[in-house]
Amino acid sequence: MRGTVTGLATPYPLRTMLPAVLQEDEFIVRWTAGLDDVLAPVVSTLDCLTAYLNPLTAPADFLDWLAGWFGVVLDENLPLDRRRASVAGAMRLYQVRGTMAGLRAQLELVSGGRVEISDSGGVASAQTPNSALPGDDVPTLTVRVVLPDGAQRVSERTLHELITADKPAHVAHRLEVA
Repeated sequence: MRGTVTGLATPYPLRTMLPAVLQEDEFIVRWTAGLDDVLAPVVSTLDCLTAYLNPLTAPADFLDWLAGWFGVVLDENLPLDRRRASVAGAMRLYQVRGTMAGLRAQLELVSGGRVEISDSGGVASAQTPNSALPGDDVPTLTVRVVLPDGAQRVSERTLHELITADKPAHVAHRLEVA
């Protein structure tokens, strides 16, 4: 939660905007100084608004709110640099969402590793309505994430959730993290 910042001065003191008669009143000077302390973080935020709206420079506690603008749900266990990259790449990833290339790009972004995806592929159809699904095999997606040495490990639960969100609902998936 944002609040007052000790020692942060406002570039626009309210006292200077008052008529000269009121600038001489000690009570009003102290009262406006108190308001300046409360308004200084607001003025500072507005002056730096472009930095707040950039996922690469936004304060860490503001990043989750910014992610909400793009519909990105961030895992708080991810390192800050990967969380920033996820928000920064959201629009690019939405353009390829639902494709193997999109899934690979998103998993590489979140995991920091190399992602290999293999799809069982194949298409089958039934000739009559309400018949059993054709084919013996269940379509399967195998995802292998190879993390570099010394890389911080990403939770497999997070990776499973990302895969589930991007793959077709009828396709089973298997995840291997190496």
